[in-house]
Amino acid sequence: NKKAFVELLFWKSPAAVREMTEGYGSLQEGEGASRSRAPPWTPQEEQELRELYWKYKEVEGEDVIAAILAHLPAPGRTRRQVVKQLVRL
Repeated sequence: NKKAFVELLFWKSPAAVREMTEGYGSLQEGEGASRSRAPPWTPQEEQELRELYWKYKEVEGEDVIAAILAHLPAPGRTRRQVVKQLVRL
């Protein structure tokens, strides 16, 4: 690529650098920035999250988020995702 020097003038993510070095279009579906994006919360998951929060928020001596994660029916949610969604709600 004769114009790669121009691309070097701007900040790149590791996925973009890998694509530049291995050839454009080398990243497969599900890799790079799109892989790290969390799936959106469905209305049913939001309702479950609300109910679990109200159930465990008054329990003393227990981590509320840990209790919610243990009882959340949707597997694969991280602590950070749950906290972020609770703040948003």
